[in-house]
Amino acid sequence: MSALQTLQKPENQTELIDVIHSSACVRLRSGGSKPGLSGGATVDVSALSGVLWYEPQEFTFAALAGTPLSDIEALLSAEGQYLPFDPVMVRAGATLGGTVASGMSGAGRYRFGGVRDFLLGVTFVDGCGRVLHGGGKVVKNAAGFDFPKLMVGALGTFGVLTELIFKVFPKPEASVSIDAQFASARDAVTAMQRLNTSQLEASALEYLPPARLLVRVAGSKQALAARAKRITKYLDAECQLIHDDAAMWADVNAFSWASESLIKVPVNPARVLPLDTDLSAYLPASARRYSAGGNILWASPKGHMPAFIETLNTHKLSGLNVRGDAAKHYVGTSLDNPLLTTVKRVFDPENKFS
Repeated sequence: MSALQTLQKPENQTELIDVIHSSACVRLRSGGSKPGLSGGATVDVSALSGVLWYEPQEFTFAALAGTPLSDIEALLSAEGQYLPFDPVMVRAGATLGGTVASGMSGAGRYRFGGVRDFLLGVTFVDGCGRVLHGGGKVVKNAAGFDFPKLMVGALGTFGVLTELIFKVFPKPEASVSIDAQFASARDAVTAMQRLNTSQLEASALEYLPPARLLVRVAGSKQALAARAKRITKYLDAECQLIHDDAAMWADVNAFSWASESLIKVPVNPARVLPLDTDLSAYLPASARRYSAGGNILWASPKGHMPAFIETLNTHKLSGLNVRGDAAKHYVGTSLDNPLLTTVKRVFDPENKFS
């Protein structure tokens, strides 16, 4: 029987619990925007979709995990609000639960923090079929262990997310971006590191090898020109201002530059230059870039996976296979965590969520 024929699609939480009880192995998918993480799925949770409530005056909302991010963005935009971490792969059908489970944030995490910083509460079903809750409707009404944060980036190994509560921010009045070209990679990376520690408030900062920075400034229309001018002077590079920058950042967060292969690698900004020097030996500049001020490498190593994994091992780095030709969810150096192993035994003692 084919994988398509065996794929189960529960319509509600009760059906989901029945599926978990009757299954020896549960592998999840929802929007299908990250095939490297949802390959071989046995359960499709996309039917668990819809906004449960939205309180614009409180800057919070709750939605089912399978709700498309495009629906969330439209809802918030109508009230002049947004998720500042710039959700990724929205156009590809990414969902709220998939974003939490993968722990993936976009360019906005540089200024405002990632998805974990906006998640207030979760409801999930664990491997024993228990419905568990963590967090709450506001920032400071929950005590004890912070379960919501534990679910970010867990890839569904502790349980199936069903409901999520988020806080949101007012949407900036306007934005302008600076496209800065430097003489060398070292100059560009040095400028990025200097900007990271400066008092200049950029809302996004991306390094595009070999020697280019993209900087976004957002806020009041009246203050944008002066703020962009200060950053341009600080960078001391050949700069171009991009006033109509919404489409450009949408492409950044959609990874339109990448092929069907995409790996996410957390990295320290101080290690960007030696890492990128090694990657440049076989990976084109167009197949790699660094987000969040050099804290995240996004690479598209199709056709170069063995060399890429060797480079990660050399630098003792681990990468998340978002989409592409890797056999595992993680590639590179294994990062074992005894705490997470213990938590796994509590929530999923039969190891149903592989």
